Amino acid sequence: MTVEYVSFTDLRTAAFCPRQCYYRQTRRNDGEYDPTPPPEVTAVRGLEPRYEELIAADDDVLEAEPIELSPIAYRDRLAATRDRLASAGHWERLRDPDVRDAFVTGRDCRGIVHKVLADPLEPVLVSAGRPPERGVWHPQSVHAVAAAKALAWERETAVDRAWIEYPAYGEIRSLELTTRRKAGYRRMLRTVRELDGPPPRIDDEAKCRTCEFADECGVRTRSLRSLLGL
Repeated sequence: MTVEYVSFTDLRTAAFCPRQCYYRQTRRNDGEYDPTPPPEVTAVRGLEPRYEELIAADDDVLEAEPIELSPIAYRDRLAATRDRLASAGHWERLRDPDVRDAFVTGRDCRGIVHKVLADPLEPVLVSAGRPPERGVWHPQSVHAVAAAKALAWERETAVDRAWIEYPAYGEIRSLELTTRRKAGYRRMLRTVRELDGPPPRIDDEAKCRTCEFADECGVRTRSLRSLLGL
């Protein structure tokens, strides 16, 4: 029996906006979509192996890096992250993972896991974006559960936790694979598999304003000037 695998990217995109996922799939099927991360994403991810170097870097060095905080704030945040994780016994294993950039295939989905930790087995995803005030964004939660389940299936070992790193902000967060998170993953898996036409438009001004498919989608967004009533 042929298994129709769902990519981690499609799951994460559908959790952000199912309609965006549909348009991205359509372009990919037409051979018009390039999955290569843009240079700015690659640059931010390139910070991750250099944390210790960045903590010790001078202001002028940090100002030339793709960080989103002031040099002083970044050093402080990253050092605090290191100290917190070191005291819990996680810093060294996060710095020296078992595998980097592993392509994993599970029962239902597959994709790249940026780092795989051993003892216990856990996936790490490296985000080029901004972390929320607390926890992780919902699309990243879905992505992390997908990576954990695929890794568990491939290695035949239980996985109970995943990690998300935000190198541009010096932040690293973990998430437990709770019943609620797993249910969210299953909903997105069904959503992606059932896409046979453009889903209804979402009502989220911020998401639509930055979407690469806004014109194709036909959603109307207002400028900041109009939102302020100017």
